[in-house]
Amino acid sequence: MTSDKTDLPVLPAKSSLLNQKIEHHEITCPKIGNVNVYIQGIRSSKEVIIMTVHDLGCDHSMYQVFVDHPRMTRIRERTVWIHVDVPGQGQNMPDLPSDFVFPTMQKIGEDLVAVLDQLKIREVVCFGEGAGANIMARFAMTHIDRVLGIILIHTTGTTAGFLGSLKDKVINWKLDQIGMNPSAESYLILHRFGATEFSKAKDTEQLKAAIENYQDMLRTKANPKNLKKFVEAFLRRTNIAENIKKLKCPVLLITGQKSVFNGTTRALHQAILKTCEDKAKVEFIEVAGVASVLEEKPEKLAESLQYFLQGLGLVSSLPMHNISRTVPPPLRVRSMSMVEYDLPACQRMAAGGTSGPSTPILASPVEGAEDQKLPAAEQ
Repeated sequence: MTSDKTDLPVLPAKSSLLNQKIEHHEITCPKIGNVNVYIQGIRSSKEVIIMTVHDLGCDHSMYQVFVDHPRMTRIRERTVWIHVDVPGQGQNMPDLPSDFVFPTMQKIGEDLVAVLDQLKIREVVCFGEGAGANIMARFAMTHIDRVLGIILIHTTGTTAGFLGSLKDKVINWKLDQIGMNPSAESYLILHRFGATEFSKAKDTEQLKAAIENYQDMLRTKANPKNLKKFVEAFLRRTNIAENIKKLKCPVLLITGQKSVFNGTTRALHQAILKTCEDKAKVEFIEVAGVASVLEEKPEKLAESLQYFLQGLGLVSSLPMHNISRTVPPPLRVRSMSMVEYDLPACQRMAAGGTSGPSTPILASPVEGAEDQKLPAAEQ
């Protein structure tokens, strides 16, 4: 069931809409228990809904700040964001009950459909980073008819390797026994931001500020015992690449050039290309010189998100950035209203309208060229 909703203020940092409020629901899912859900945006009959799940050591606020970025203004006006916090995660959360069995990554992915059902949402675009991207991929593979498309940032599709498993077990023990500590914090920072040579990042000051905010979250607001359970679930994840053919919707994979998950994101991209019937539905972007695309290049992520949504036939009325004005426009069939522009392409065509052009984001690498260096996507 859904609890009474409460209004929570948006984070003031980087906020361009200081009076905007977030609508909070506590929703009970049959397999994973209660989850906190935060709705950012105003729901309407022509809404475009994007559902997110966060990474390790984070909560919905990692996306809340991104959505409130100035470059996201026009997208924000035409979308509604459903942010889901994994059980026990979030700021100043109490310990999970001693008898609570923390769900697997697969169960979380499968059970999030209860959020859509209880909020009366038919279809969504999925959006996730790191562990959250892994969960979103599982959701999209399980509930094919509920997903229009999916954006996966720094995704790993395989199980944890031996050395990674050993390191994770040590971190888990420390989180459980002594709470947040330098070793656990360093590991989570490396997982979240990836690069070990931060001085070589494109914008060192911006990255430094992002890391400091993350450190503050870990030290003062995250519950280490609950976080340990999430890390452990991520450690025990099953291989989604083996069943990736179940992913039928359009996919956008994004990675930072310096991310520790650059290789795993590329590997997942290749696995999808080998099994998908329509390779034009699969896009890959590598952002040069950054470890965390969300933190270091939010404007690039916003641009890529817009083009992906427009490729799905959504938010088509938004002007495109970085498109040459000298390119001749496509042949005009008939004018469409703003309402028609913001409908998915399939709905427009069913209503007798024109589908409009689909704009690719960047060319994907040649299939099977695992060792080929892709051109980095730079702002």
